[in-house]
Amino acid sequence: MPPRSSGSSTPAVPQDDTITCADGCRVALRRYAGERHQDRHPERPHDGTPLVLHFHAGAFVGGTLDDGAVVATLLADAGARVLSIDYPLAPAHPFPQAVEAGYRALTWAEQHRRELAAARAPLFVAGEEAGGNLAAAVAMVARDRAGPELAGQILLSPMLDACVATASQRHAKAGPVGCRWADGWHRYLAREDDALHPYAVPGRSMRLAGLPRTLLVSAADDPLRDETQAFGQRLRAAGVPVTLALLDAPTGWPLSYQCAAAARAARAAQSAQSAQSAQADPITPTAPTAPAWAAPLGARLHEFLASFRCAQAAHSAHSARSARSTHATPPTTHPRGSHP
Repeated sequence: MPPRSSGSSTPAVPQDDTITCADGCRVALRRYAGERHQDRHPERPHDGTPLVLHFHAGAFVGGTLDDGAVVATLLADAGARVLSIDYPLAPAHPFPQAVEAGYRALTWAEQHRRELAAARAPLFVAGEEAGGNLAAAVAMVARDRAGPELAGQILLSPMLDACVATASQRHAKAGPVGCRWADGWHRYLAREDDALHPYAVPGRSMRLAGLPRTLLVSAADDPLRDETQAFGQRLRAAGVPVTLALLDAPTGWPLSYQCAAAARAARAAQSAQSAQSAQADPITPTAPTAPAWAAPLGARLHEFLASFRCAQAAHSAHSARSARSTHATPPTTHPRGSHP
């Protein structure tokens, strides 16, 4: 069943679900449909509505669907239908288990996109921090296994380089930078030669051609800024269309991805409790305040997805004009008995 809409101007309530992939593997997902979907019938979204498979942060060893709620909601409010995946975590599930779970979920999404979004809905992958790594890896797997075809990938301060030695990491002013990510890499890469695999460390991949158009977002205070920008430059050199965005305002990324989710949940619970104690309607509590970086990030996401929809609409219009022109040209005929 597709996500339900209340028909109001408030965002749709996320829905948790467990899917069974073609190989019998079961994966937990959370579905989102934002405010932009509330003004039309949810069962008949436009064919240009993006369907995004989203991976939360957590340095490979932590994180939950709740931790990914802020970014997933921003993607939904930018015009997408979103599937946020509860992928398996290291060290119990080291590389490549999370990547394979993500690819299975992407294949399932392609097979069910008519009911999830639309019959021809473009597929995207997205993720922040370790989730950005997994999104990039799943995009590579989709390229190498001849599908599903992706329209784009959205990578927010992704973990792409296991060396953990860039200048932005050394000079970040956010505590003992490198420990969290170095520990995450160590637990995720169970074998030494895993660090050589492009699906494990996308930033070190030697073959980037053929990947989908990419949005890379980092921030001035982001310890993962350098590897994000380096990956964007290498993608461009490989002929991949890339949009690189750098937020100037303080963000606290990537730690604040999960902190923002926790604060958001706490504020929502507090608002609901206050509304109940005041005998107000508990179904419509005061909306939780978004983190300061949500608005500029949301703008970048909207611009990226909107640019794809514009390009898709222009391509469809061109195809329609070409078809009309072909049908409008009468075949060449010759009088009976004559020769060309």
